[in-house]
Amino acid sequence: MDAVFGPVPRESLTARVYGELRGALMEGRFWPGHRFKIRELAVSLRVSETPVREALMQLVRERGLEMHAGRSITVARLTLAQYLELREIRLMLEGLAAERAAERIEATGIAALAAVHAELTEAEQAGRWRSAIRANWRFHHTLYGGAGMPELLALLEVIWLRNGPLLNYLYPHAMPAYPGRHQHLEVLDALARRDAAGVREAIRADTIEGGVRLVRLLEDMEAGRVSLLENQPERRIT
Repeated sequence: MDAVFGPVPRESLTARVYGELRGALMEGRFWPGHRFKIRELAVSLRVSETPVREALMQLVRERGLEMHAGRSITVARLTLAQYLELREIRLMLEGLAAERAAERIEATGIAALAAVHAELTEAEQAGRWRSAIRANWRFHHTLYGGAGMPELLALLEVIWLRNGPLLNYLYPHAMPAYPGRHQHLEVLDALARRDAAGVREAIRADTIEGGVRLVRLLEDMEAGRVSLLENQPERRIT
């Protein structure tokens, strides 16, 4: 019997590996500074080392990863200045996506957002930090996807390649806190009203208010008062 499928082209394998790693970065599955071991990654993904290497280099070009003099490849670390600059860009682009989503998202999309926020809340309460980070990404990505603007979504994903890993610092060291209600709830209420300006403002407030402790933590890290390392998530005062 003839084979149903021919051999998978190397380009397809590279694209698959790239997609897996890209999604993992946006979801915060890797810490800043995480060093990739090509051989171990190839075994994990059940491919040869060549597509892994090619996918990693593509992510280096997109600045989600960094290549060092010793040819090691690590997840990019953001300085406080870089985080704040990217946040300013996000406020503009994510605000636009939020406005458009208020006009175009389906009722099923709003229901999906509510379910993801419930997952986020439950994960935070249970101390399942990785699940909380991933749920936060899914909430934002689902909202921006509801804008029906694929080019805008692609731009936001490039930014989240660099922003996602940083969110590992949130839990439990800099958990988002709000003066009032969780801003995701404000997003959901504004979506239900089809209030574009309200959704934009709620996203802005979520980004600013929810990141206050993260900014403070980054300041402490750059001043050498705090050190956080992958697999050693305790907060160490130095």
